Amino acid sequence: MRIDLVTLFPQMCEAVLAESIVGRGRKRGAVQVVPHQLRDYAYDKHATVDDTVFGGGKGMLLLAEPIAACFDDLAETLGRKPYTLFMSPQGRPIDQKLLKALCAHENLCVLCGHYEGVDQRVLDAYVDEEVSLGDFVLTGGELPAVCLIDALARLQPGVLSADECFEEESHFGGLLEYPQYSRPQVWRGRPVPDMLMTGHHAKIAQWRHEQSLLNTLKKRPDLLKTAPLSEKDRAFLLENGAGESLFSVETV
Repeated sequence: MRIDLVTLFPQMCEAVLAESIVGRGRKRGAVQVVPHQLRDYAYDKHATVDDTVFGGGKGMLLLAEPIAACFDDLAETLGRKPYTLFMSPQGRPIDQKLLKALCAHENLCVLCGHYEGVDQRVLDAYVDEEVSLGDFVLTGGELPAVCLIDALARLQPGVLSADECFEEESHFGGLLEYPQYSRPQVWRGRPVPDMLMTGHHAKIAQWRHEQSLLNTLKKRPDLLKTAPLSEKDRAFLLENGAGESLFSVETV
């Protein structure tokens, strides 16, 4: 997957995306992230990319033309228009379902807003989807974009050591992840659960699944509405205090 990032602060994004697992994945070619400095597409000698808002109000708005010029240049380079996202508090909240859908695209372009936002006309003309990190406002779209790219990158083949590294994590299968433990076996009087010391892989897998169910019930019971629960899962949750109203009508 190639992800193009349009921003006023490419170095800010690179400082994060060049490090750790994502950075190593980029070096191996498992994922490609290409930042673009929006000011490179300004059309005056001052590299102006913002102006005042029609109708009055405080703050500056990112202009349509530099963004459009960047998008056009990118489409010409790729030979096609990439699926284009705009980081916005008005957008669809990012979740694992959205990430899976976005992974179907070979090329993504992510636009970071700043100041008071972006001229609506360029959004209408180019953007396929607005996405959000949550119901709050930041000073710019760079931090949400970095989070999005990190979450997408780790789903690409070759970024993590194996698919199992993300397939058993929270949200991937609709539930929260089970608790995990490492050495020492007893820490400050708190032992590792006995089941994990049995070496019985099938029973450990079942215990972990049940712990995922309980963890979800305790921390995010709302997820049970859409989680792919079996009849056995439902019975287990009901035995552990869940109410019928938590579940959707369908089971697997």
